[in-house]
Amino acid sequence: MTVNIALAGAGAFGAKHLDALAVIDDAQVVAVVGVPVESARSAADAHGIDHVTDDLTEVLARSDIDAVVLATPTPMHAAQAIACLDAGKHVMVEIPLCDSLADGRAVAEHAAATGLVAMVGHTRRFNPSHQWIRRRIVDGDFSIQHMNVQTFFFRRTNTNALGEPRSWTDHLLWHHAAHTVDLFAYQAGSPIVAANAMEGPLHPELGIAMDMSIQLRTESGALCTLALSFNNEGPFGTFFRYIGDTGTYIARYDDLVDGNETPIDVSDVDVSTNGIELQDREFVAAISEGREPNASVADVMGCYEVLDMIERSLP
Repeated sequence: MTVNIALAGAGAFGAKHLDALAVIDDAQVVAVVGVPVESARSAADAHGIDHVTDDLTEVLARSDIDAVVLATPTPMHAAQAIACLDAGKHVMVEIPLCDSLADGRAVAEHAAATGLVAMVGHTRRFNPSHQWIRRRIVDGDFSIQHMNVQTFFFRRTNTNALGEPRSWTDHLLWHHAAHTVDLFAYQAGSPIVAANAMEGPLHPELGIAMDMSIQLRTESGALCTLALSFNNEGPFGTFFRYIGDTGTYIARYDDLVDGNETPIDVSDVDVSTNGIELQDREFVAAISEGREPNASVADVMGCYEVLDMIERSLP
């Protein structure tokens, strides 16, 4: 079974999905949606895709499209995910699912009502580095005591990961903290029951906090300390230090080292060492097999409930 997919959002992350889907035998991208349409056409041409448009409803009307991958601006995610489900399309929406709990719950309700595959791009679940650690946890060989995470970017203007102008404003809590909040509970195998947070001054033009500090505790007692900043001058990204009862590990996207920076081979963890590809493979496989995917909308709602709790606790 070949799953025909439309990609909406041809920016920095949309390009990663196009590259990933191109190597998945059971997937075929048949349309690209993007604004401006010239950028979408350039991305589509690079992968031999004919249908290019700036109108999502145009591709949702196509009977030959089975699924949609949404790599669009965060404020559009929930409404577009609902539109895809209402049109009978399976959907994977990039993280975050939403920027309010009410919107996230609305997507979950539509997903449950339609029975379609509805997945969120919580990529950290799929990175080989984190998968390697999860196997040790599941096998009973490692237990998290403290996860220390740094999420650092330089975003004093509205730019994306490529340094290009962005039409919407990113958010430390609802976007970047979502990666860690979900992964921490997922790896600990225990729900988050306590959260404390502080945020720095709001940017005078962007209107968002540029720095944030978050503490989390699971029901099992594991701790997480998360530092986030859009003011950091240096390497971009999120770096996870797992401090456990039998070792320490540092995950940097798909790469893993121990506490002494000795590299750990994760090449045999899965069929690829590309977390985005593995995430997309899970989406396509769930559609083909008629099952709920890892990181389904229902599965990740706990993350957004915690984000909402944190937001409500801030002054």
